[in-house]
Amino acid sequence: MLIMILPLAIGIAIIVLTVMKGEHGLLKIFMLTTGASLAGFAVFAFLHNVVYGLFIHFFGANFWSGGDEPFFFILAVIVCPLGVIVGAIGSIVIAIKRLLARNS
Repeated sequence: MLIMILPLAIGIAIIVLTVMKGEHGLLKIFMLTTGASLAGFAVFAFLHNVVYGLFIHFFGANFWSGGDEPFFFILAVIVCPLGVIVGAIGSIVIAIKRLLARNS
């Protein structure tokens, strides 16, 4: 359960702090992407389990015929981690650029 709550809490914290700080431009976009992807991981993992369970409940255990619910699973396992990576790398690059611009 902690593996779902921790990314959700960190993602929400990143989103709230980014909005409260009043960042603008690309840094804001990258920070919001990171936060939304972290929060999205927990949400989509939860939705995957809920949809899978509901379909089994309503249509029977053989409904998936050995498969699994793919849509929310792909979002949670592939799309969200890519969003975290893109957002984190973009934020780091912009932070380094700002730091170098201040020092020169």
